[in-house]
Amino acid sequence: MEESVVECVRYSAPCVGCGAQSECWGVHCLIGGSLRWDVEAVCSACGQATAECGLDLPTRLRERLLADHGPATLRVRDPSVERVAVMRVMRAVLGVGLTGVKAVVGQVLAGACTGTLPEVELLARKLRGAGVDAVAARP
Repeated sequence: MEESVVECVRYSAPCVGCGAQSECWGVHCLIGGSLRWDVEAVCSACGQATAECGLDLPTRLRERLLADHGPATLRVRDPSVERVAVMRVMRAVLGVGLTGVKAVVGQVLAGACTGTLPEVELLARKLRGAGVDAVAARP
């Protein structure tokens, strides 16, 4: 089994109970073959504690992670890789049609496909499973 990939971010946000600034921790992870996220917040003013979690990463948490850590890039190490293999994986994982997948494959092969580290590592693992030498990397 492959290791889990985790990215965390700490930030402040208004408390849902009293409006004071709460301390928040956001986590995005790749566990097994699934992406998951959670956010926990604790208000030092009123003691309110909240927790959220799910599978589809909320835009606000994704933006915070990218701002804090920078984007990871999907790199295909063999430039002569079969485009069809990359296309199959991207269609299956991202759920894009034939028209949209051509642009995504172009981004992947150009080293321009980016995201959070767990997102990009999931794509790299799927590509490796299809025989494509791919890695998730930070510049």
